[in-house]
Amino acid sequence: MTDDYRTFQPVDPAQRPVRQRRTARVLLVDDEGRLLLFQDSDPGLPDRHWWITPGGGIEPGESEVDGARRELQEETGLVAAPEALTGPLARRRVTHGYTDVVVVQDEVFYGVAVPAFEIDVSGHTEEERLTMTRHHWWTRPELASTTEVIWPAALLDLWDRFDRRLPEIELGHAEESTVPVD
Repeated sequence: MTDDYRTFQPVDPAQRPVRQRRTARVLLVDDEGRLLLFQDSDPGLPDRHWWITPGGGIEPGESEVDGARRELQEETGLVAAPEALTGPLARRRVTHGYTDVVVVQDEVFYGVAVPAFEIDVSGHTEEERLTMTRHHWWTRPELASTTEVIWPAALLDLWDRFDRRLPEIELGHAEESTVPVD
């Protein structure tokens, strides 16, 4: 799915279009015990940001695994074989209310263990270049003690599930919004 529905111009919250999509998100863990997150933002609220895992929309006709692999390559430069992905770890439905749009996503989470490497963001889309302003490899203690906003909130639990290769769980529905939907 292309992201050409984003205007980045704030509109009245009740008038925001609602878009639905399927997404694949990836817990990318390196051999130094760190998990990669991107700092994301809502251009309509320049002082707001949060941290997310790599991943994004699954294209029509694309499997979840292929979507996760493509997103990893676009966002990090990593080319991962299908068998490198562990999961699915979890599923959920999430609603993101931004200043210009409401996005309802059916998300699936996978995990990938990799040697430490330099992130290559040259494959980022125009939208990602605008909204994803930084990346950082986080340790568990950093994540456990940060006051930064992390989406999903259950990220440490998902990391533990990945490390322990636990079966897939359903996380239910969540709202993660800069401008609430209600």
